[in-house]
Amino acid sequence: MLIKQAVDHLIQQLEAGKSESLTAYLKAMARFHNYSFGNVLSIARQKPNATRVAGIRAWNELGRFVKKGEKGIQILAPVVGHRRKKTEPEQDAETENNVKPQPVLIGFRAVYVFDVSQTEGVALPEFDHNISGEVGGHRDRLMDFLNQQNIALEFNEKIAPALGVSYGGKIALLPGQSKAEEFTTLVHETAHELLHKAERRTMTTATVRETEAEAVAFIVGQAIGLEIGNSTADYIQLYHGNAALLTESLEVIQRTSAVILGAIREAAPATESVAVAEVA
Repeated sequence: MLIKQAVDHLIQQLEAGKSESLTAYLKAMARFHNYSFGNVLSIARQKPNATRVAGIRAWNELGRFVKKGEKGIQILAPVVGHRRKKTEPEQDAETENNVKPQPVLIGFRAVYVFDVSQTEGVALPEFDHNISGEVGGHRDRLMDFLNQQNIALEFNEKIAPALGVSYGGKIALLPGQSKAEEFTTLVHETAHELLHKAERRTMTTATVRETEAEAVAFIVGQAIGLEIGNSTADYIQLYHGNAALLTESLEVIQRTSAVILGAIREAAPATESVAVAEVA
């Protein structure tokens, strides 16, 4: 229901000729790439400018407290429990003594989280991924990821005026780009390699494939602190009010961005994992 409401909201914005909602959603993907598609969408819809969210208990552990009168952001949290198999009464005691039931996902429940802007208290540390215009070690880790995926990389002047080309198992980049531009180009082409070299290529138009790759580059660049232009701001316009297509496309963008970010980012400090523990 939450996903449907959020997608309906995006479609309404589309019909009104507005693209700001999509830009806010893509930025939210960059900040919350470890969260589920539905929860990212819910956060972006309810508080587009959110940067770091957590439950009240997590904020309290960090020495911060929710300001009076602030409204929480509703998301869905998994409910995990134990389900016992039905056995004969005489078998129950033996089962309890020797075998622990495995935890299983029972369902989901609505919980509320708050953005850091809705809290006050102890200042939070800045994390290494807050980089402004610097690629840092992310470029090398992205290249390691490509090696692991058996995707070759070469620099070739002959592809001009294109900045990058994806061939399926090989990426070519135009030499001479700035480090930030080269990185986002490489992410764009990596997205093509991961998304558009199999069945999905025949299911989408060239325009949709290009904008999906551009959206992934936007999200990853935002996540590592690069200044990214708004070339994806009108991405939603390509879907002509088709809610099903929009939902599917945003899901694969979020998933692909999360895979790339998971590969190129160093382990987060312990305090950061505490801060998001209640919204994972």
